[in-house]
Amino acid sequence: MIYRLYKAATIAGLPLINGLLAKRLRSGKEDRLRINERRGRTTHVRPDGRLVWAHAASVGESLSLLPLIGRMTERWPDIRFLVTTGTVTSAALMTERLPASAFHQFIPLDRPAWVARFLDHWKPDLAIWAESELWPNMLMEMRKRGIPSILVNGRLSERSAKRWHLAPSLSKALLGGFDICLAQSLEERQRFASLGARNAKALGNLKFAAPPLPVREFDLALLKKSIGDRPVWLAASTHPTEEAVIATVHRKLKDKHPDLLTIIVPRHNTRGPEVADELATMELSVSRRAAGETLLPATDIYVADTMGELGLFYRIAPVVFVGGSLIRHGGQNPLEPARFGCAILHGPNMFNFSEIMGDFTSYDASIEVADADGLAQAVDQLLSQPETRNRVGENARQRSLAQADVLDNVTNEVARFLDHPADHSDDRASA
Repeated sequence: MIYRLYKAATIAGLPLINGLLAKRLRSGKEDRLRINERRGRTTHVRPDGRLVWAHAASVGESLSLLPLIGRMTERWPDIRFLVTTGTVTSAALMTERLPASAFHQFIPLDRPAWVARFLDHWKPDLAIWAESELWPNMLMEMRKRGIPSILVNGRLSERSAKRWHLAPSLSKALLGGFDICLAQSLEERQRFASLGARNAKALGNLKFAAPPLPVREFDLALLKKSIGDRPVWLAASTHPTEEAVIATVHRKLKDKHPDLLTIIVPRHNTRGPEVADELATMELSVSRRAAGETLLPATDIYVADTMGELGLFYRIAPVVFVGGSLIRHGGQNPLEPARFGCAILHGPNMFNFSEIMGDFTSYDASIEVADADGLAQAVDQLLSQPETRNRVGENARQRSLAQADVLDNVTNEVARFLDHPADHSDDRASA
């Protein structure tokens, strides 16, 4: 019943959906030159042969798919990959980092006619969806057409599971359409299974398989020269209100660390100008990287509002605060700085990575802080005590290697559909 109402609403609501697209265009959240992809249209010709479709919602999810696509390319060199996402940031990232065997398209909005148009054109041999994004019309149409599908890196919080239990028939229809559900943890596997997912397994988190973020060596050398011997720490992937906290910490530490450089990388680089303006009112010297402003010896805070350069700053800063954790966002990926041996600080709200952070806490691989005072104390301690900083950073690096076999395990599950596709056709027909 719920699905029928949803489908009817997405059919009748064309003016509203077009209005939403127009609004997103005006705010820079859609690519004007590729807007028709959101309606299921494309200028890209479907490649001959087998085509695997991999879908991720945004940047974090798409990054977790990159090592899987790379491994699959090595194992099945004849296969091409269609990768879809829903944001312009992830599109730019995928365009830059996808291998030659893959190409990017925007996922169509979940309207039946647009979904059908998309699937009619691409005719994927296998669909791989990442984490937790579930589009009812798309998933139901995939099931109707018998397209084999796998949910990888499945993530489902206890809170989200409780909401899905309010609509058990819908959750079973959607999750039951996946031939296999590969969850990040045992707890999430149990949640998926209770909601109707078939063949639910816990194979670990693909984020552990991601390689260290890349860097341009020329940029690294130039930045090191600009910083010199200054003590430096980084606030990575920050959200609104967190930047003011970071600035407060900088002011608290300036007397003890007069040459201190604080680097802030906003989660959304388009916020760079507003972040710089806010911090300038706090009587701090601020430079913006995207504006080409020079990092001077007198610069207090360097706002790194470019895209795709976190790997550069993780190589520069021995102390890293993980953003999205002082607010109720749930935190950003701690494994990225951990791979570089950074000493990691975070706020109390890391629930998007609860299993990882539980592991980090057990092994003294991160430090939790509650507020500006706690963060200032922790940054001061790590900057002043190299032994402590190095111990926490090395522990983090070691924990980032904890699930070294996850990529092989997920690839082996995928192999069941690519090496022996006929073995699963009867299962899909009866699902």
